[in-house]
Amino acid sequence: MSNPILYSFIRCPYAIRARSAIKLINFKCVIREIRLNNKPEHMLKASPKGTVPVLILKDQIIDESIDIINWALDQKNVFEGNLSKEYLELTENIINHFDNDFKYHLDRYKYANRYQEVDSKLHQKKCLNILCDLEKIISDKNWIFGKKLNKLDISILPFIRQFRIANPDWFDSQKDIRKIQKVLHNYMKSELFNDVMFKFDVWEEGSEKVYFPVT
Repeated sequence: MSNPILYSFIRCPYAIRARSAIKLINFKCVIREIRLNNKPEHMLKASPKGTVPVLILKDQIIDESIDIINWALDQKNVFEGNLSKEYLELTENIINHFDNDFKYHLDRYKYANRYQEVDSKLHQKKCLNILCDLEKIISDKNWIFGKKLNKLDISILPFIRQFRIANPDWFDSQKDIRKIQKVLHNYMKSELFNDVMFKFDVWEEGSEKVYFPVT
């Protein structure tokens, strides 16, 4: 295998944050854009759980997005020195909170029809409560903890974006999360986000290789 392979799906927040980390360290890989209703056999052999992202390296397969982020930062920690030890610990706690609690409520709010007897408004409120708690501790700058992009931004903003997508007008009208709205707007207008949301054709067996990052 001449290049690592990344299986991805453009709209998946897990794949978005993995692509962000890969882009930030400028790690070249072959990207294979898939559709979740037609998963390639090669991807399923590499990772039977059948979710994206999947990063296939020469010596290992990484199929959890946060593990891809951590692997990327082990290669080149582009955030080193940005935050104090206290904020580094807080970052990990917040990521864990979003990966578990926020994502749980997000799924039941945005995709309520996939679950039985689910009150989407209740789960919307639960997500908002988590954001309100975050609002109290973040900066009023361009990124969550100040002027510089950090691991927390790339790890949770794709999920906050998903929350907004469910009802943009409602999200934008919430006065208790103005700093979060500002950070999310900055994120969606950033060069990084534009790069990781580049639209690739769906990969099929025999397709020509395409590479990520594009630039």
